[in-house]
Amino acid sequence: MARFGSTGGRLLLVLMSLLIAAGCAARGGGQARPAVKNEMGAAGSQRANKALERLGYAIQAGAFKKVENAAQLTRTLQAGGLNATYFAGDQGIYKVQFGNFPSREEAVQRAELLQAVGVIDAFYIVSPDEYSAARQRQYGDAYVREELIRTARRFIGVPYLWGGVSSETGFDCSGLALAVYQLNGLGLPRVSREQFEAGAPVERGNLEKGDLVFFSTSGTGKISHVGVYAGDGRFIHAPGRGKNIRMDNLSHAYYRKHYRGGRSYL
Repeated sequence: MARFGSTGGRLLLVLMSLLIAAGCAARGGGQARPAVKNEMGAAGSQRANKALERLGYAIQAGAFKKVENAAQLTRTLQAGGLNATYFAGDQGIYKVQFGNFPSREEAVQRAELLQAVGVIDAFYIVSPDEYSAARQRQYGDAYVREELIRTARRFIGVPYLWGGVSSETGFDCSGLALAVYQLNGLGLPRVSREQFEAGAPVERGNLEKGDLVFFSTSGTGKISHVGVYAGDGRFIHAPGRGKNIRMDNLSHAYYRKHYRGGRSYL
């Protein structure tokens, strides 16, 4: 289990930053490729092929009974510049997955460095071919969409404890969308505004499972909230920091009022 302390935790962050700055030739967290401008016609939405980056090798660590411990490790890794998320594994155990490395060797090297300074203990290397995105060509988009929703559903009821607190950037809720896509081998931008800009516009009536739905809830008119569309007018989202992740309906008066559009990435 990773070890943390108030002073020791800050020292670990400094040391991690030095290790990362020194460069282990790893890519921290993928950015989506530049979006191609796409206008929606009156007859319906036109889905553009805005391919997201396919992630490379990742590191999986931790076996936490308490979600708070998994969230703490996630925040530590994020502060060190690594694209990290926690998720619910089997038998109520929480794990953390992070990084985006071009080779297994570089992933192992980074994991061993973090292990040496006490940030993680045992680890597992996730290969790119383990992601559902790697099987998209073989099984089609529908398969990936079902896997995205299967992943999102596993978060329902889990306390949302990672990410920031800024309604301006919308990073809190976007962390869930980022995690769902990341765990399926697809790299989304980090914040909801950028996620909105990176996707292909989709009319509400044409939403499909795995699309993202966006809202303006901050009173500024800017994109500030995002959820993962689960079909039948429902979406999975993190209502706010410290609250449990849940499923809601787009037809609810609040979400209908603040809805700003859907986006597809497949």
